Amino acid sequence: MATLLEVKDLRTHFFTPEGVVKSVDGVSYDVQEGETLAIVGESGCGKSVSALSVMRLVATPPGKIVGGQVLFEGQDLLKLDEDEMRKVRGNRIGMIFQEPMTSLNPVLTIGRQMTESMELHLKLNKSAAEKRAAELLAMVGIPDAARRLPDYPHQFSGGMRQRVMIAMAMSCNPKLLIADEPTTALDVTIQAQILEVMQRVAKENNTAIIIITHNLGVVARYANRVNVMYAGRIIERGSAKDIYKNPHHPYTLGLLKSVPRLDLPKKEKLDPIEGFPPDLIALPPGCSFRPRCKFAVEKCMTEFPPLQAAGQGHTAACWETQKVNASFVQSQKGA
Repeated sequence: MATLLEVKDLRTHFFTPEGVVKSVDGVSYDVQEGETLAIVGESGCGKSVSALSVMRLVATPPGKIVGGQVLFEGQDLLKLDEDEMRKVRGNRIGMIFQEPMTSLNPVLTIGRQMTESMELHLKLNKSAAEKRAAELLAMVGIPDAARRLPDYPHQFSGGMRQRVMIAMAMSCNPKLLIADEPTTALDVTIQAQILEVMQRVAKENNTAIIIITHNLGVVARYANRVNVMYAGRIIERGSAKDIYKNPHHPYTLGLLKSVPRLDLPKKEKLDPIEGFPPDLIALPPGCSFRPRCKFAVEKCMTEFPPLQAAGQGHTAACWETQKVNASFVQSQKGA
C-alpha cells in the first residue's frame, strides 16, 4: 500500500493568558491507502486537535500550528493558501465531526447541506447533485432518501443525523476520511450500525479512515493500526493486534486493564489509572506519565523517553517497556 498521509513533528499550541497549552507536541504518524488508523487516549490528550490541525481548522487565535509537516499525497497542506486548502477539505479529505447534533446547520435543509460541496468540488448542477445526495443517503441507510432532502436537521434522530454526516463526508469520494468520535452521542446499537456503514462505504471507495476515539472496543473491531496519545504526544503505536496482545507502555496497559472483561468473574474489580492527566501548560519534567506510573524509575524524572522498537512495526516511549510487557503477560496468565 502507498502512503496517503504523513504527519511529521506536528506541533499545535494554544496561547492563553495563563500560558501556552501544548495540545499537540511533536506528533508523527502515517496513514496508508485504504487502511483504518485509530488514535486513542483520554479526553484532552490532543486527539481531536491533531485531526483539526490536519484539516487546518484550529481556531486562530488562540490556536496556532507552530511546526511540522502534513504531507497528503506528497503535498504539504500547511503550506497551502486558504483557497487551495478549501479545495482539499470536503473533497480529497472528508471529516465527520464529533457532535452530529451541532455539526449540521439548523436553518438549511439536509439536501442543501449535502449538495453544496458537490456543486463546488464536483461541478455538478443542482439536479445531478440532488440525485447523488439521495443515492448517498440511501447508501448510509436513510429510508425514502429522496423525500428527506427538503427536511431540516431537527426532523432527524441523532443516529440519522450521524448517517447524514457520513454521507456528506463521503459525497466527493475522498481519499481520506477523518472520524472524530463519530459515535459519542449514540446508543450502543446505533454505534455498531454507524461504524459498519462507515467501513462499508470506505471499502467500496478505497477510502482510508482515521478514527479518533476512546472506545477500545471500536478500535479492536475496526482498526488496522493504533496510535496511543498522552499529553499531546504519541506514546505507543503498532498494529491493533500488537497493541492489545502485547502492550509495552504503562499508559496503554492502564487503558486495557480499565476495560470490563466478560471472561473475568463478575465481582472482579477494574484496575483504573490513578491520578489525573497533566496540565498541558505546566508539564512535569521528564516523562509526562511519570506521576501516574507504577513502573517509574529515576530516569523518568529527567528524560522523556523516545519512541523505541518493541517489535516489528511496534514502538513505545518508555524506559521500562520490558517490565510493562512482562506485567501484562503475567496478568493474562492469572486471568
